[in-house]
Amino acid sequence: MYTIVINSSSDLTEQLRKEFDFVLAPLKFNVKGSEYVNYLDYHNLDVKDFYQMLRDGEVATTSQLNVAEFEEIIQAEFDKGKDVLILSFSSALSGTYNSARIAVESFKDHKQKVYLLDTKAASLGEGLIAYIAGLKQKEGKTIEEVYKYIEDIKLNVAHWFTVDDLMFLKRGGRLGGASALIGSILSIKPILHVDIEGRLIPMEKARGRKRALQALVDKVKETHDPNLPKDVFISHGDDEEAALLVKEKIEALGLDLKVTLVNYIGPVIGAHSGPRTIAVFFFATQR
Repeated sequence: MYTIVINSSSDLTEQLRKEFDFVLAPLKFNVKGSEYVNYLDYHNLDVKDFYQMLRDGEVATTSQLNVAEFEEIIQAEFDKGKDVLILSFSSALSGTYNSARIAVESFKDHKQKVYLLDTKAASLGEGLIAYIAGLKQKEGKTIEEVYKYIEDIKLNVAHWFTVDDLMFLKRGGRLGGASALIGSILSIKPILHVDIEGRLIPMEKARGRKRALQALVDKVKETHDPNLPKDVFISHGDDEEAALLVKEKIEALGLDLKVTLVNYIGPVIGAHSGPRTIAVFFFATQR
């Protein structure tokens, strides 16, 4: 028996967390002078209220999980007689992975096993990895088999997204060299992705939001791997209409792909990506 631990930066729904019996290691965020926990059902602060705060000019900051929090989670599962597989937020974007690494090291002599995997992913890219891991666990795969499978395919999980305002990524230090993509014309929209190191990288620019959304669909068409799972996840920064439009366009490609989940970008990621971000995650020949 084993437990899969995920971070709230995975942006999965609470319904899916319960379905797979994942244990949540939630990150925290601060806005308007108060600290909140990024639960997947947003019961600490409604996600729509959070995005309205950002639109109103409020600045949100985030904090990583600490070592003691991971040790507590691991010990609780060990006390139940379970081994543990931790699927971590990209080490290139957060110190959460390092906290987990130190916590795991403290249990190195324990009779039960704990595995830590750096997904090199974020938002529903991280969520898609967790989803596939959960499916493998339900199939009866061992913790070692799931760990190996996810290590083998994690760099095939493509992240393509467009943001409405690069200020959020720049302010949070999550994007270097972003100025190369900032045009003097406000309608220029950047197309970004997460590379194999788990970093945010600007790739292209599109004239206007409509073309930016189409560029995401084009990336799916050009790079998807037909030999890997067909699931596509889409996350959005409080712009469900645009997310559903992208879903419709992807499913109209005739590639036998299925948009399994459309969900909000939660506050921990949304603090850095901002309102109206649209992101697409799928299995590609390479990131």
